[in-house]
Amino acid sequence: MDRILIIDDEAAICSSLTFALEDAYSVASAVDADDGLAMAADEPFDLVLLDLRIGKADGIEVLTALKRLPDPPVVLMMSAFGSIESSVEAMRRGAFGYLQKPLNMDELLAQVVQALEYGRLNRRVATLCRELESRYGYAGMVGKSAAMRRVFELVERLKDVDTTVVVRGESGTGKELISRALHYSGKRRAEPFVEINCGAIPEALLEGELFGYKRGAFTGAVDARQGKLAYAGSGTILLDEIGDMPPQLQVKLLQVLQQKEVTPLGANRPVKMNARVVAATNADLAALVESGAFRRDLYFRLKVVEIYVPPLRERRDDIPLLINHFIASFAREMGKDVRALAGDAARELLEYGYPGNVRELANIVEHGVLMADGPTIRLSDLPPELAVSKPACPEPAEADLAAYIGGKSLARLEAMAIKAALERYGGRRRETAESLGISERGLRNKIHEYGLG
Repeated sequence: MDRILIIDDEAAICSSLTFALEDAYSVASAVDADDGLAMAADEPFDLVLLDLRIGKADGIEVLTALKRLPDPPVVLMMSAFGSIESSVEAMRRGAFGYLQKPLNMDELLAQVVQALEYGRLNRRVATLCRELESRYGYAGMVGKSAAMRRVFELVERLKDVDTTVVVRGESGTGKELISRALHYSGKRRAEPFVEINCGAIPEALLEGELFGYKRGAFTGAVDARQGKLAYAGSGTILLDEIGDMPPQLQVKLLQVLQQKEVTPLGANRPVKMNARVVAATNADLAALVESGAFRRDLYFRLKVVEIYVPPLRERRDDIPLLINHFIASFAREMGKDVRALAGDAARELLEYGYPGNVRELANIVEHGVLMADGPTIRLSDLPPELAVSKPACPEPAEADLAAYIGGKSLARLEAMAIKAALERYGGRRRETAESLGISERGLRNKIHEYGLG
């Protein structure tokens, strides 16, 4: 039941309001400002009905004190001596509304319902923000290795600055998580975090997604669309797989970064771009620059600072921590009492090479938690296709490798590798592309080239 506190120096007002509200709400009252503040500090109230003048106390000052509480209530002000100035000041200090005495009970009851709903929405938003910070914030990243401590230090240094950042690492290492940590642990946490995958969106559509367009800008543009660069507002935009951005869009992006303005397709006037740009890639951008596939000027504009996220094989000390983290997380999500790995399962997971990095480890543990019948994940609970008997990152003998590839062209070997990966991941192209270290667009082109679709 919602709790309401009435603070008014007239006992008759407190009694009449209590009588009107007590059937639907839990109601308490105080005729002294200090007593009312003490009650609000001792136990949380959802709503306070506060008089503008309580004896010699100023209700605006009481309102300010209420808003400083750790869990502040919604406040409705009341006064028989109201003025435009006092109502404006009350709203400026955080009051939800302002009621004129003598009170109209129908209006009061309607305002109480609206104020309580407003409070519930505010608490929900605050809870979601805390969940986001817990999931994506600095403290939510897992790792104790020297390489990950370096990543943590960089996130801490960069979270509140406007500098563009490149986050580089293999597929599955957690580049998106690092990008979100930069956003949700910093000053932009209350603003949008917008992600766009430059490799997953067809080239013909990517320009409109990034920059937006006006109605009638091209055939099919029946309505105007705001681009992601503008939609991000004062938040963060993550340009994932930036290395796959087409050359003509690289030119436009460079202009946006230099001028801090975005011009939608078909528009004459630019709009201000206030978002911070984070670019993620699993490609070697410097090599792409040398090959002419990526603009040198855009590369240096983006790479003010680079955060390198190491593959799991370079931070094996983190594997036990990650395993425990994922077991606890997935067990909680599934409502299961799963707490640990059996000895043989633990040995195999500690020795495995993880070509898919942290994402692959998470998938393996999720499968194990799902299949476990008791508090322990057994070896038989792990994915059957997992090559657990092999040592970490095994290298084939040169003679065996030569015998296998002998007489096969590079194109044939590439087609075989893509076909095998597609079969392993059940045709799921995103996971297949990540395992092969190429973009979804690149995979799509290869499937078409080799007739694998």
